[in-house]
Amino acid sequence: MQHMERALALGWRALGTTSPNPAVGCVIVRDGETVSEGWTQPPGQEHAEAAALRQAGAAARGATLYTTLEPCNHYGRTPPCSEAIIAAGISEVHVAVRDPNSNVAGGGIERLYDAGIRARIGECADEAGRLIEAFAKHSSTRMPFVTAKYAMSLDGKIAARSGDSKWISGEESRRYAHLLRARSDAIMVGINTVLADDPQLTARDAEGNANARQPLRVALDSRGRMPQDAQMLNAPGDTLIAVADDYEGAACVGAETIRLPSGRGGVDLYALLVALGDRDVTSVLVEGGGATIGALFDMNLVDKVVAFVAPVIIGGDDAVSPVGGIGSAGMKEALRLKNVEVMRFGRDVAVIGYVNEVPERGT
Repeated sequence: MQHMERALALGWRALGTTSPNPAVGCVIVRDGETVSEGWTQPPGQEHAEAAALRQAGAAARGATLYTTLEPCNHYGRTPPCSEAIIAAGISEVHVAVRDPNSNVAGGGIERLYDAGIRARIGECADEAGRLIEAFAKHSSTRMPFVTAKYAMSLDGKIAARSGDSKWISGEESRRYAHLLRARSDAIMVGINTVLADDPQLTARDAEGNANARQPLRVALDSRGRMPQDAQMLNAPGDTLIAVADDYEGAACVGAETIRLPSGRGGVDLYALLVALGDRDVTSVLVEGGGATIGALFDMNLVDKVVAFVAPVIIGGDDAVSPVGGIGSAGMKEALRLKNVEVMRFGRDVAVIGYVNEVPERGT
């Protein structure tokens, strides 16, 4: 178990840098000792297994390989990892989960079997499935995996009636939120959030420095209200502004503009997600505001929720709530999260759960 757990830690390290490829970790063990480790490199570079095999060299012969995802068996930008494993003389392979990609779909494991290599499947499958949840959805639907993230007070407010929202959550929660940003391909907000908070929407390290790799910033701005001096237009990384197709104003300098039909959220959110999926955006972290998140919930476009709850009372009938939209007509129709877990961040807690049942992991 410890070797697969280490492989998972390596995979999590890579998450956010490998898209549209999955983040994978790999450990090679010989006589109970770790020979080498590897994790997926950015697109076009080595997969986790190839990196670990290169590092192991001749020591790979007769060794056991642990990988969080079924080795690929097809040619893409790099050769198949299954063939590299066979050529290296690995004697046994432990695979956490099968690859949901139809180009693989068990073919990598079958190739190992055919070559006489023992293969065991299913160790740490649940965590391995979470590691590739965005890749799995994008592989099967070409749509990105959507996470709604917000911080709220104990009475369910995301800002005071004045609009002030800094800071509801504590420093530890905000640090984890930056990790979520770093692991995402894109961050999405509505224009009202931009106008109220003027966020940079960057992923930053513990010292507050912008990471080298930044997720795509996506702003819903159907009528072209983005201020030209908005921080997100001048921050590191790229910005995409979604406007309505009948908007006739000038494009915003410092950002790419995409035109979409009008719909809930100002623009057709389903069409926007399709367009992002076509760009190989596999994961979108939605950070507000309430109208945007509410519209996504109303359209059943949210996959996961990360809700930070701080022990603070804001009060006020006019204070803003995290989820707007139409909502449920009654409690029977209310959305109840599945596979829920609770994490502690200082004085805050985060409730994390899925809108739909997480499918059983391949074993």
